[in-house]
Amino acid sequence: MVKDIYNQFDASHDWQHIERVMQNAKAILKTEHSADIELVELAVLLHDVSDSKYTDSKENELRILQQLNISEKRQQTIREIIASVSYNGGNQLEATSIEAQIVRDADRLDAIGAVGIARTFAFGGAKGRKLYDDQEEARHNMSVEDYRNKQTASVTHFYEKLLLLKDLMTTEKGKQMAKERHEFMVCFLKQLKNERDGEL
Repeated sequence: MVKDIYNQFDASHDWQHIERVMQNAKAILKTEHSADIELVELAVLLHDVSDSKYTDSKENELRILQQLNISEKRQQTIREIIASVSYNGGNQLEATSIEAQIVRDADRLDAIGAVGIARTFAFGGAKGRKLYDDQEEARHNMSVEDYRNKQTASVTHFYEKLLLLKDLMTTEKGKQMAKERHEFMVCFLKQLKNERDGEL
């Protein structure tokens, strides 16, 4: 069910994204033994099916949850985990459970590093955004509406979100995995600037 939905999205949020987030989550789960594995896996599978970048309703998420053979309480818990994943321009909800922390870290790990770079430009290309804009200043203290609606250049997104994620990881494994990916992005941005400035 979820594959059919993700196959309609651009490459930044397709089924391969879900596979990578699941891989990240399983790596974190190896160090977080108290977590409920089923809740983590279901939340990973469903966390983008009703993403506001692609749909205006929660219909997909609710429809699939209702078809699963799990209690209403567990359905609600999964919805709460999913709600805490989104960055929302820095207006994210608190991840209060270990399951929410794992899913959020796993998703954010896929937003940084080499894959994060590729996803950023894939999304920007799908939305017709510039690669970079030297006149554009990174925004801070944004509302959710500002974050969602302004068509900023792809490189600006690194400074508004991606470079901030390393310090927002909540699990120890997530923090460890984020460090190398963050450093790779910093190197990439430096190299990009050198090539743009003709410093060859």
